Amino acid sequence: MTPLKIVVLGGTGFIGRHLVARLAADGHAVTLLSRNLGPHYDRLLPPGVTLREVDVYDPDVLRAAFTGADAVVNLVGILNEKGDNGRGFRRAHVELTKLVIAAMQLAGVRRLLQMSSLNAGRGRSHYLKSRGEAETAVKASGLDWTIFEPSVVFGAGDGLFCRFASLLRIAPVMPLARAKARFAPVYVGDVVEAIRRCLRLRGSRGEVYELYGPDVFTLGEIVRLTARQMGLRRWVLPLPDALGRLQALVCDFVPGKPFSSDNFRSLMTDSVGGIDGLHRLGIPATRVADKLPAILGHVDERQARYQRFRAAR
Repeated sequence: MTPLKIVVLGGTGFIGRHLVARLAADGHAVTLLSRNLGPHYDRLLPPGVTLREVDVYDPDVLRAAFTGADAVVNLVGILNEKGDNGRGFRRAHVELTKLVIAAMQLAGVRRLLQMSSLNAGRGRSHYLKSRGEAETAVKASGLDWTIFEPSVVFGAGDGLFCRFASLLRIAPVMPLARAKARFAPVYVGDVVEAIRRCLRLRGSRGEVYELYGPDVFTLGEIVRLTARQMGLRRWVLPLPDALGRLQALVCDFVPGKPFSSDNFRSLMTDSVGGIDGLHRLGIPATRVADKLPAILGHVDERQARYQRFRAAR
């Protein structure tokens, strides 16, 4: 098949790293736009990927970057913001999406693949509300759009099992807000495959795909499953909502925000799907059990490398 010229925003994130590598392996010419890159990040990119460190909120820069492209993939998303007023979410999800749409229209590029979230536009969190507003803008754009709504995404280096693994190593007791909140984790490789197929599939234009896995877990079950896989004996302490809100409020002021008030509000809505987007695209859904040993083994190896580094010093 003829290689495509694809511009990716948010390609340095968890999903983006996997997607960019796959698109490059498929022979596509990928341009990665980002405004926050670490030193020498370009050395980590696969061959065939062009890196441009730019201000993605500059309309002229976006229009120039999009000119001549066959498709734009917008993966930009944040899980937390400074403060708790929704402005950070609106800037990253809504304002940027509108800038992308306008720049595409001016550059004459019609194909937009937009990352969103399961439950976008529902619930009380700023995160979900802003995702919903972004979807509304995309649907009204007149472009040839496809929207992806994943549940929580898992894989090597994820913010789910790997994140809890790091916490469980140092915490014999895990106080957990919204421990009964439900998720249907979707494997990052399946998400990447969905985007990859939709790049070529004309029937995907104007479609929204819910992406979720075959297994449904509560948050408490996810933490316990992580501990068992690591061979750790840990006590998960479910918190009543009053204490969960207090925990979230305290974490609002912790550097790095491991948890937040908006995360708490998001957990009030279960992240399970209704119409199976992977099945619609002919993609067999990957089970958590098939990947978890390798995912947490990756975490163990990273920790081992760190310990070897410290010992060498």
